Amino acid sequence: MRLTLLTPNEMNASQRATYEESIASKRGSPPPPMMAWLNSPDMAVHATRLGAFLRYDTSMPAKLSEIAILVTARHWTSHYEWYAHKRLALAGGMDIAIIEDIRHRRVPTFDDPKGKVIYEVSRALHETHQVPKALYDEATSLLGARGLVEVIGLCGYYTMVSMTLNTYEFDLPEGEARELD
Repeated sequence: MRLTLLTPNEMNASQRATYEESIASKRGSPPPPMMAWLNSPDMAVHATRLGAFLRYDTSMPAKLSEIAILVTARHWTSHYEWYAHKRLALAGGMDIAIIEDIRHRRVPTFDDPKGKVIYEVSRALHETHQVPKALYDEATSLLGARGLVEVIGLCGYYTMVSMTLNTYEFDLPEGEARELD
């Protein structure tokens, strides 16, 4: 890792408050990128709160929201993000075949039209930086305005997460191997 992470005893009051808020949240522990973001305490508090919302409180179950996150991790070849969210996707009920297809940059087969449109929107945003009209219409029909804006938020937030993890070269936990090429 390129960054020496602060211990709680080394944090100033603002950093410590954000750190403690993350421990008291649904997460129960500080998310790894937040430890880098603590170098900008104001950014850390806002980014961590946005991340908590996107992770736990969107209108979608994990089985669906994790699609956008995995597409983002794959796009950025973010090894730590992939490692963390593959586990969460499986725990949320995502089919391993969908995960493997995303990992190998193949178009997955979805039995849920919402999953398919989340995948397509996420991929379009990362690859072409726009959503074609027909896909937009399908996404708003299936997900509603709230669901679509949350997919956009997931892709944007987890892009920032992936960039942070990649820039500071966060290591995988001991014994874990990289799965992305």
